[in-house]
Amino acid sequence: MLKNIEGVIFDLDGTLIDSMWLWEEVDHDYLEKFGIEIPEDLKDEIEGMSATETANYFKNRFNIKDSVEEIMSTWIEMSRDYYLNRVPLKNGVIEFLEYLYKSNIKIGIGTSNFRELTEAILNKYEISHYFSGIATSCEALQGKPAPDVFLLAANRIGVHPNKCLVFEDIPNGIRAAKAAKMKCCAVYDNFSKDIIEEKKALADYYINDYTELMLV
Repeated sequence: MLKNIEGVIFDLDGTLIDSMWLWEEVDHDYLEKFGIEIPEDLKDEIEGMSATETANYFKNRFNIKDSVEEIMSTWIEMSRDYYLNRVPLKNGVIEFLEYLYKSNIKIGIGTSNFRELTEAILNKYEISHYFSGIATSCEALQGKPAPDVFLLAANRIGVHPNKCLVFEDIPNGIRAAKAAKMKCCAVYDNFSKDIIEEKKALADYYINDYTELMLV
């Protein structure tokens, strides 16, 4: 998997950390304030969107009067406690990061999440030093499945896209990696357990967790 690879880029939620579940709770609690129930299609509609794109989507679909910036600020405050106290790393993450670091493979993040929450969780687990660059979809022109965030991450770690391997947990993230001409390894996540076969079909590789990569 790592043959001819000079840079590894991780998605954050559902890939490095077990956090996809919390966003359904945040969405539910946020919409409940307006007397709105979560539509069944919401998960699929917003998959891979940047935080800015998602806030715009909520504002337009649910007629939210708050500005996009106010919506995003509310989401950060609602989710901060989750990230600081209730979100674990995926199994084997630290060991794999240490292996990549010692192998002189550059490490980056390409996430649809907020930079503030991304940095908070990295600092919580004291793993910030492993990463040469972080890119968020809000800094890119388009969210996933467009390749923009992964191309930006590759640029920030100083590695050509065709020398990068991406770890992702959702189909649109895998599509984004492939659109960036990068290799991609799909990662198991309970949030997307019903679409494992779709993820396997889209990706070059598949793992249940990072401990599998340390067995060789």
